Amino acid sequence: MSNSLRSGAEQQLSRNPRLLAVHSSEEILHELQVHQIELEMQNETLRQTQEALEMSRDRYVDMYEFSPVGKVTISEDGLISEINLKASSLLGVDRANLVHKRFSHFVAKSDVDRWHRLFLSIKQDSSLKEQHFEMSLVRGDGSAIDTHLHCLYRQIENEAPLVRVTLVDISKFKQAETELRIAAIAFDSQEGMMITDANAAILRVNASFTKITGYTEEEVKGKSPSILRSGRQTNQFYEQMWRGIHQTGYWEGEIWNKRKNGEIYPEHLTISAVNSRKGNLTNYVATLTDITLSSAAAEEIKRLAFFDQLTGLPNRQLLMDRLLQALASSGRSGKVGGLLFIDLDNFKTINDTLGHAIGDILLKKVADRLVASVRQGDTVARLGGDEFVVMLENLSEPPIEAATLTEAVTAKILDVLNKPYLLATGEYHSTPSIGVTMFNGKEQVMEELLKQADIAMYQAKKEGKNTVRFFDQLMQTSITDRAALNVDLRIALEKCQFKLYYQLQATHSGQPVGAEALIRWEHPVRGLVTPLDFIPYAEESSLILVIGQWVLETACNQLKIWEGDPLTCDLQLAVNVSSRQFRQRNFVEQVLAVLNATAIDPSKLKIELTESLVLENVDDTIIKMNSLKEIGVRFSMDDFGTGFSSLAYLTQLPLSQIKIDQAFVRNICVRRSDAVVIQTIIGMAKSLEIEVIAEGVETESQRAFLEQNDCPLCQGYLFSKPVPIEEFEALIMNDTDRKQR
Repeated sequence: MSNSLRSGAEQQLSRNPRLLAVHSSEEILHELQVHQIELEMQNETLRQTQEALEMSRDRYVDMYEFSPVGKVTISEDGLISEINLKASSLLGVDRANLVHKRFSHFVAKSDVDRWHRLFLSIKQDSSLKEQHFEMSLVRGDGSAIDTHLHCLYRQIENEAPLVRVTLVDISKFKQAETELRIAAIAFDSQEGMMITDANAAILRVNASFTKITGYTEEEVKGKSPSILRSGRQTNQFYEQMWRGIHQTGYWEGEIWNKRKNGEIYPEHLTISAVNSRKGNLTNYVATLTDITLSSAAAEEIKRLAFFDQLTGLPNRQLLMDRLLQALASSGRSGKVGGLLFIDLDNFKTINDTLGHAIGDILLKKVADRLVASVRQGDTVARLGGDEFVVMLENLSEPPIEAATLTEAVTAKILDVLNKPYLLATGEYHSTPSIGVTMFNGKEQVMEELLKQADIAMYQAKKEGKNTVRFFDQLMQTSITDRAALNVDLRIALEKCQFKLYYQLQATHSGQPVGAEALIRWEHPVRGLVTPLDFIPYAEESSLILVIGQWVLETACNQLKIWEGDPLTCDLQLAVNVSSRQFRQRNFVEQVLAVLNATAIDPSKLKIELTESLVLENVDDTIIKMNSLKEIGVRFSMDDFGTGFSSLAYLTQLPLSQIKIDQAFVRNICVRRSDAVVIQTIIGMAKSLEIEVIAEGVETESQRAFLEQNDCPLCQGYLFSKPVPIEEFEALIMNDTDRKQR
């Protein structure tokens, strides 16, 4: 017997003496063994029950943790107490970082207030123990998801109330809903739409389809799109169209269709095949646009893109396209062509004086005359402004013969354009300058040809206008040299290669009264370059403005130096000002700035203006001259007597001096008429109390004539040529020494 059984038996006997008397020890032992078996059976039952409970709990945990929907338990305070893996995955946050966090932190701002109201109502109203609603949540990475929430309020005895929430991600459903809504809007767009089945039977059409074709959905449903055929396209056209759709799943193009009322119209059509996920054809979707108006618009756009709006002639773009074709044709046929660049002489004057409306009428008449002067196959184009181009094709194979034919055409054009034009206010004349270049299609570049004709045209203008010039290599060389000179001028400014030379202005006795500042260019290769060789090129560009400013500043600085020397303190200095420089709006301000910077006596500065510059805009000239004269600046009119209208304005101009042009001085002793002109200028100047100086005085006889006719001042080689500042000051010193001796 085991110790435990023996101990148990002894305890039973001690408590019950009768048992000891009645039963033997064996019987007692048997009963105890039975009792032990019963206890062990009860323990087994308890163990099995415990295992069943654990299995049930594991199944619940598995169902909770691995549920396809998110599950969250929220305390009455709104804190997350439990959350399954799906819910933490939806929120994009590790589960350990979610427990005891406030659920409202994951609600989108737009829905936070609504969540608080709903959560409060669930807790307070016993009739609202279960709630369903949609809400936007914010994931850990900041992205948003659309969810459906099922909330259940639970109150368990002896436990705090809680809310169990089921989360379902409905983002894809929402996206699909949005796409369906967009598709519905697109279907009702301004474009006609038609949906067919796989056999091309019409299933749906939209309102725009009805508006375009005249057919309602009921009238075309179940029918073939061929109901719209106009008959203008052949069966082969449709066979090719469907072949393309079957091969690529798409077709796009323009087609002629017929409306319900029988009207035929142009249509832009696209057809797309729709396949199922398995790749089976299910539908065709067609969009159609009525392009009746756009076809007309396309023609208008083409006209605007390739033709000049004013004259109706081809514009530059169309000209270049035709020139490209002409070069190719010339290369094949061997026949030479001609390109004429035509510019109207003095058109700006007519446009400014008569107005742009009259100028436009003149341009139209010029266009008409040019078209009438050439063959039907030739091209007349307008590049803009008063510039026209005529292209003559297939003239002749021998270049000389082609040039002769071109010359005949240009002579005809000169003749017809020289005839008077009857405009709104009367009869007017306008002449052309024409530049010509020939082409034969042999490796010639379009832009280069146009440039050559342009160069020849400028040569025609330079040689007197109203004439014709053919391009040659000498012209090209001149243009190349001009371009190189332009580059050198910029370098000269950067490297201070310009110098001022000074030519003495004196009385007949040689007494210095001043000088004229004349710019010189000390070129490292060309040597000393005179203004005649570079100023015209500088005038064509903005460089003249920089050069003119440098001359003005340098001259004023020199005057400041002279002020400190008794021998030069009374000298005046004349500075030439170009037209472009004078016409700047702030010219007066620029001069004042230099005067202030150098602090010189303004009366020592004399600005020389040419007669042609003064007459460009007399009113503007007078205003600027008066503004500077008020502070003491003097003005001299250079080249006086070479213009035509200066006498009419002479009394209005605040001139201090008139300079007699050297062309008259040179011929004093040769032509009596020039001597008379000089006498007239001197007499007129004395009457107007304007000082007179003669330039270009080179001989004693010229000086003597001027002295006899009361011209007090002279400038020329007889007194001194233009010299550097050192030589000029030495000249002043020598003259002073000579007089002192």
